[in-house]
Amino acid sequence: MQTYLVGGAVRDKLLGRPIKDRDYVVVGATIDDMLKRGYQQVGKDFPVFLHPKTKEEYALARTEKKAGKGYTGFVCDSSPHVTLEQDLLRRDLTINAMAMDASGKFIDPFGGQQDLAKKTLKHVSAAFVEDPLRVLRTARFAARYADYGFAIHNDTLCLMRKLVQARELEHLSAPRVWQETASALQDQHPHIYFTLLKSIDGLSYWFSELDKLWGIPNPSLWHPEIDTGVHTMMVLEKAVEFSQDLSVRFSALVHDLGKALTDTTNWPSHHGHDDLGLPAIEACCKRLTVPNECRDLALLTSAHHSVVHRLYNQSAEDILAVLNASDAWRRPERFKKMLNVCKADFLGRKFFANRAYPQAEDFYSLYQQCAEVNAKPYVAAGLKGAEIKSAIDLARIELINTFLKEQAEKSLIT
Repeated sequence: MQTYLVGGAVRDKLLGRPIKDRDYVVVGATIDDMLKRGYQQVGKDFPVFLHPKTKEEYALARTEKKAGKGYTGFVCDSSPHVTLEQDLLRRDLTINAMAMDASGKFIDPFGGQQDLAKKTLKHVSAAFVEDPLRVLRTARFAARYADYGFAIHNDTLCLMRKLVQARELEHLSAPRVWQETASALQDQHPHIYFTLLKSIDGLSYWFSELDKLWGIPNPSLWHPEIDTGVHTMMVLEKAVEFSQDLSVRFSALVHDLGKALTDTTNWPSHHGHDDLGLPAIEACCKRLTVPNECRDLALLTSAHHSVVHRLYNQSAEDILAVLNASDAWRRPERFKKMLNVCKADFLGRKFFANRAYPQAEDFYSLYQQCAEVNAKPYVAAGLKGAEIKSAIDLARIELINTFLKEQAEKSLIT
């Protein structure tokens, strides 16, 4: 029985990156051997165990043979006769098919270290096409290691296209697609994940609403980059700068889905795209099993980002309607996240990166002022029920009107 550190931990050790998780492969053991040593079995499809003390994952070495569709359609052999090299052969990329023994010696039968040096993401074998999840994983690795200069090998890119063309991605489960996508969104360059998938037509099924944005023109005055798909990726880049929050980044990704549904007969108008985007976001979130927190912020942003952009030209009633609809009174942090997405939307345009965007701070300041208005004095005055709400709304509208008047006076001075 021999134990080896494998996969991502070995790769990141060689790259000098922090190691988050350690996975181990055990060669020459059976399930009974592991259980006798106090390991807890957790794998259903193949034997994976938790170490009795560290709780790190230990898997029996195994081979896989394709027997069906998707990433679950495999017959596995985890007998004690399976070698380490056979286990590494089934992995996706050469940089993930390395191991290290207890003495620190690297085992690299497929040239992973060489590909690390060449900064190449390359498949281990032709069996790459047996698992469509590898399309998303490879795109995610391209995004994660972009700062290191990694690129996908042309032959691997061809295999990814082959999987897409064979419609294999459609057999993936929604939770796994979302898991890969969420991981990509939480890396430093998630736009690379989506642009790479777009380049091989890999968005057309799971991200169909997003896929349609490329080729949709925007007015050059406000969008010198013109293309809505390009703009969306720029917004996502900005969102990464502003926040590590998954819901903020996802909202940046889908905030403009309605633009693919607007009537562009009178281009450059995208009139009504805010509301048109809501059912598109709902459909996308349902298909991908997106968490409610991400979905709700995305819907709020889509519905209200145009009002935020035009804060100084809105009526007090419309501004209050946004505060009420977003439930800023009870969920101020979510409201602040929405403003962050709006800021990313404005700055995520060609030549706009260094422009001022005071709307975010001013809108939040307005919320803080309005939040100080409460029911206590109106209850003391004898008002009840709907009368109290009306009185609060009127007081808040008065505050907002004062703010708008001050802004108008400032603009006249400047």
